[in-house]
This record gives sequence, structure tokens and C-alpha cells, in this order.
Amino acid sequence: MRAIIKAAEWTLGPETAEGAPKEPMYEAECLTCEEQSGATDGDLLPAEVWALKHTGLNPTHRTYRAIITSFWRVSPTEGNPYSELEAK
Repeated sequence: MRAIIKAAEWTLGPETAEGAPKEPMYEAECLTCEEQSGATDGDLLPAEVWALKHTGLNPTHRTYRAIITSFWRVSPTEGNPYSELEAK
């Protein structure tokens, strides 16, 4: 198999589109029963409190997955042939 890779410069950074979250979203998931806290924008504390309360109500549920979601955008730099194309 042959491939041709053309070099072009890109930048990776936070998504800045209107309506995109500006801060990461935080959520906790119980690994025993798969219940989830629900996501919160920019504030880790509600997920942490949910996990503590969940264990309080279910004493054998003690392991959690911390889910942190952020949104990125790849943009062409000046001189990149794709800089003229509209991003979707």
C-alpha cells in the first residue's frame, strides 16, 4: 500500500463557535451500577458530591469513572491551502 502525505500546518485549540461550552464538562459514573451524575459545565464539585452521596446511599458502590469532556477545533494556519474553505 502506498500513501502520499502532503504537509500543511494546522493549529489545535479550544472550540470557539457560538454555543460551544467554554469550560470542560464534568460527570461521574458509578462503575458498580453505571448510574451517572449528569454533566456540569466548568464545575467539578457537583460530580464529586454526587459520587459521595451515591456511595452514602449504596455503601458497596465505591469506584467511579471521572468523565471530562472538552471540545476542540482544528484550524488551518495562514498559507494552508485549506484556509479558504468554510469549516463545518
